[in-house]
Amino acid sequence: MKKYFENLAKALLGQSFKDLDEAEKRVIGSIAEHTTVSENTNETFRESLTFGQRVADKVAKFGGSWAFIGLFFGFILVWILINTLFLVSETPFDPYPFILLNLGLSTLAAFQAPIIMMSQNRQAAKDRVKQEATYEINLKLELEIMRLHDKLNMIDEALKDK
Repeated sequence: MKKYFENLAKALLGQSFKDLDEAEKRVIGSIAEHTTVSENTNETFRESLTFGQRVADKVAKFGGSWAFIGLFFGFILVWILINTLFLVSETPFDPYPFILLNLGLSTLAAFQAPIIMMSQNRQAAKDRVKQEATYEINLKLELEIMRLHDKLNMIDEALKDK
């Protein structure tokens, strides 16, 4: 079987099998064994996530939504109204310039930003996995089309000889 892999690599890619990268070796193996190279990268990637990574993705998804913006805007508006009304009647718990509110916003930003960045880094890693899978599929398709083209040429020549 190794000789067949070597011959396929030489014929299709013009390189020795041992000189190919891992993706190209998988494609040559797939052609030799008549198997597929496509996989559901979303499912594979999802299965590899830890609990913390899944939570970070959900936080980033909610933190980047219009629902979060609307809820947070409403919370800030209520906070300011309550403290402004208390300012007129009694002693507010967070008087203008709302230092406690600013502390809360800064704390939220300090936690939310790294969580969103972790999620973005994971998305970039997922995109690289998808890109690698797409490369393998495209390479296999190109090589199979080349093989099919060669077979059609042989059939054409055989028909011309008759």
